[in-house]
Amino acid sequence: MSDPNKDAISAEKEALKLKLPPIVYPPENLYAVTPEQRKLLKYRRSKEQQKTINELVIDKAKINLDRTLRKRVPPLPEPDYPSTMTSDLKKKGLNYNYMKRCVESSPIVPIQQEWLDHMLMLIPEHLKEGKKREELLGSLISEVSGDFEKSMKRCLVQSVLVKPPVKWLEDEGGPLPESPVGLDYSNPWHSSYVQARNQILSNLHIVHPTMKMLLDIGYTTFTDTVVLDFTGIRAKGPIDCETLKNDLTIQAKKAEEKIMNTWYPRVINLFTKKEALEGIKPEKLDAFYSCVSTLMSNQIKDILRRTVEGFVKLFDPKDQQRLPIFKMELTFDDDKMEFYPTFQDLEDIILGLVERIAEVLQNVQTIPSWLSGISTPVNLDTELPEHVLQWALTTLKAAVQQNLDGARKHYETYVEKYNWLLDGTADKMIEAFQAEDHTFDEYTEFIERFFSLASEIMLLPQWVHYPMVRLDCEDLKTGLTNKAKAFANMLLNDIASKYRKENECICSEFEAIREHALKIPETTEEMMDLIAYIEKARTVRIQELALRIQESKRQMSYFLDTFLFPQEDLTLNANVLLWPKKINPIFDENDELIENAKRKKENELVAKREKLILEVEKESRHMDEFTEFAELERMQQYVTDVRQLQKRIQESEEAVQFINKEEELFKWELTKYPELDNLKNNIEPYHKFFNLVLKWQRAEKRWMDGGFLDLNGESMEADVDEFSREIFKTLKFFQMKHKKELQEKRKALRKRSVTEERPEEEPKENPTIIMCATIMEQIKVFKECIPTVSILCNPGMRARHWKQMSEIVGYDLTPDSGTTLRKVLKLNLAPYLDKFEVISAGASK
Repeated sequence: MSDPNKDAISAEKEALKLKLPPIVYPPENLYAVTPEQRKLLKYRRSKEQQKTINELVIDKAKINLDRTLRKRVPPLPEPDYPSTMTSDLKKKGLNYNYMKRCVESSPIVPIQQEWLDHMLMLIPEHLKEGKKREELLGSLISEVSGDFEKSMKRCLVQSVLVKPPVKWLEDEGGPLPESPVGLDYSNPWHSSYVQARNQILSNLHIVHPTMKMLLDIGYTTFTDTVVLDFTGIRAKGPIDCETLKNDLTIQAKKAEEKIMNTWYPRVINLFTKKEALEGIKPEKLDAFYSCVSTLMSNQIKDILRRTVEGFVKLFDPKDQQRLPIFKMELTFDDDKMEFYPTFQDLEDIILGLVERIAEVLQNVQTIPSWLSGISTPVNLDTELPEHVLQWALTTLKAAVQQNLDGARKHYETYVEKYNWLLDGTADKMIEAFQAEDHTFDEYTEFIERFFSLASEIMLLPQWVHYPMVRLDCEDLKTGLTNKAKAFANMLLNDIASKYRKENECICSEFEAIREHALKIPETTEEMMDLIAYIEKARTVRIQELALRIQESKRQMSYFLDTFLFPQEDLTLNANVLLWPKKINPIFDENDELIENAKRKKENELVAKREKLILEVEKESRHMDEFTEFAELERMQQYVTDVRQLQKRIQESEEAVQFINKEEELFKWELTKYPELDNLKNNIEPYHKFFNLVLKWQRAEKRWMDGGFLDLNGESMEADVDEFSREIFKTLKFFQMKHKKELQEKRKALRKRSVTEERPEEEPKENPTIIMCATIMEQIKVFKECIPTVSILCNPGMRARHWKQMSEIVGYDLTPDSGTTLRKVLKLNLAPYLDKFEVISAGASK
């Protein structure tokens, strides 16, 4: 027969080889007071306190009553007693009223605020709404407090005094309630006690020896054990929240494996022994295993609860020595200042660790399930109570928020100081500044504000340490610094653009001076303008440009410290600084150019003066030829020659104006040309005469050879008279002119005859006068034709009138389209004009 002890040892060893689910320790608060019990205890304690207060008030009222009786009290007004009342009752009533008043005057403990709060909670919420809510609630509280005080006084009076049997004494509210007296609560209890004890022993499996062994295993395993070890987390220094999550997750997994490899095999080994179920009836077996499952569940829940409590305590703001230190960053992305990870992410990870702890040891099989080996195992109920999880999450959330206050306030400091760089305020400031007209110094002052701000931001600490957070601000500092520098560079680019335009303008003005200085003047006026321009450039513009270059140098010294010029700007800046030295050789070259141009223009002016003199002499000779013109048939040629000569005289006048202008520019004495004025005056009569003659010739031809019926005697006579007057005036003018010339020649001849003896020449006939006389004669002859035209060209003449005149001369006189005045004159109608005039007069009527 085998040894039972050896069999038990071998069975225990085999059980230890198995990897079994863990066992739950009984919770520490197994005998702790529940929230419901706390409420009951609190209510009982408040009742006891109120009872004590009432006793103290009664004692004090008795003392006050005793003191008052020893003093002199004014008498009370006597009531209207019944006539039958005895003096003894009357005295008792008076004393009762007096002592009642004394008792009521003693101090009363007011109603507790907690009671009032509970009363207000009973009021429905919709009745607490409205404008007069505060007033109504105050009135209600006053009414309740008054009723409470009255009730307390009444209670005090009824407790202290005994009312005498006097009918006229009133006591509102009736007598006080009395405790029950004479009730018998005795009952024989021993038999029922024994019965109850036996029933408990038959159903209370917790007192079974196996349960004690199971409890001992649990205490041995779980007393100093937690799922997660939180010691040393702070000593690790700053850590990523994800890293902490992974570390604790791995630690929880290892702890679960350890418990399932140590505690659970021992529990299984305990129930594989025969004595484990000793004394358990078959019908009570399920209840027994249910008790085992409950004990194991409580042990597991206890270790999970303690782990959760330890994790919650880890974040206690009042005990910061164990707080983990999380790495957090203030980031700058898309012009936004943000936390990484965000507060919400950090909070979610921390709260998620509670849920991860709650997931540990959730797959522990019940003993019957393991022993039976069923395919679908039944697990213990090891889930943490909802109120524990809710408490942990709520407490953790509040603790995390409180521990993050420092980081949040640091972020708010950044927002308060530097958010204007990001919310568009800085952009509006710069736009408004650029829209206004500011000096370079005002620009630099405004730019320095942004550079100073960038320096201020860079000097801020990179790391800021808080109890639960090590805040890295480097990314935010870099982003804000770059933002401030970007605004500064925007303004720098603006004034750099203006600086570039100013330098280009300076170089352009120097280029314009050089271009003007080296340009060869084509005319004397251009030369004089160039001289004045260069003189002004030397005395005024160069000085102004020198001041502008000096300012450009001052601005350049600022840009060299703050701005990176491109190569083309560096070349432009160098050209600006070199122009003052480059311009002097250009002025020297201009002096030489002006000297040569001046010499050349003076020579050209002298040549033009000589040429003009020759031209005037030539025109004078041509003018003398006009006195010889005497052929009326060439009158058209004469007019053309006069016009050409007038044009040449006009050109000579323009040449005189140009020469005089040049002389003024050279400051020479102005030359005069009186011969040209004489030519202009002498040619005008010839021009008028030749044109008048040509006009007469054309009018005569039109009248003589034009349509006969188109002639008008009256207008013809007026035109002929006008021609006659003008020719007569011209004739008189040339006769007087000829006479004057003859007198001057005679004077000249007389002067010559004094020194030389020459015969006096006979004066020749003036061809112009001859032509005038000829024209006068032609006009006189033409005037004789006017009566014929006036008679025959009457607009009232009709065919019968022409027929009458035709009968007078003996042939047909009716004019047709080919009839001209010349043909009519050849008919020699002068003898018949008197008769024709009579007919014409009749036609007019």
